Amino acid sequence: MALPPETELKSTFPLPPTQYLSQYTDENIRRGRAPKLPPVMHSEYTMFGVPFNADDAIIRPLESQSIRRLYPQSFDHRRELKKLNHSILVNFLDLLDLLIKCPDANKRTDKIDDINILFINMHHLINEFRPHQARETVRVMLEMQKRQRYQVNERLEKQEEEVRKLVGQALSSLPDNLDLDSKLLVPTPEEQEMRCKPDGSTVGQDKVSTLDRLMCHIVDSL
Repeated sequence: MALPPETELKSTFPLPPTQYLSQYTDENIRRGRAPKLPPVMHSEYTMFGVPFNADDAIIRPLESQSIRRLYPQSFDHRRELKKLNHSILVNFLDLLDLLIKCPDANKRTDKIDDINILFINMHHLINEFRPHQARETVRVMLEMQKRQRYQVNERLEKQEEEVRKLVGQALSSLPDNLDLDSKLLVPTPEEQEMRCKPDGSTVGQDKVSTLDRLMCHIVDSL
């Protein structure tokens, strides 16, 4: 027996949306404690008392909702929004005039219905701009990320240039004829112990050359 749409939604989402989403933490996902994703609904469902179909368009036409369209099929959004705005203002002034002169007249309810249809059409035109708004939002976000990456790249290049200058200055400050410190040439007891094998023979040349030790000594003394 098929369940009604409301019952299907309740069984699919046993928790409120905020509590349901709060279960998807990194810790719960890593330990496998996050709830399973709800199955994709391929049938009709009800949301806020309005029936919907999973195959319906995101922005449904007014005709599918049994609402009268007040603008033609091919139109300019900006012009039609201005016309609807003017019509709402005019009908609102007419409603005020009716409430002043004949508050009990039947035209009052008709005028309220006209204003209601005007607002629905205006709201529908605004909703048709939502895909363009989403694309523009994504474009702005990508532009910001691109600009941030360029700024990070420029800072890294500046720091690299400064490091190159410091290394160049340090190398240029070194004297041409270096008096090698005899202490640097004599291996330390630890190095001597590492060089010698248990049978008394030597391992070979030291992996760290004399010039490397001299450079480390110069850098430490700066």
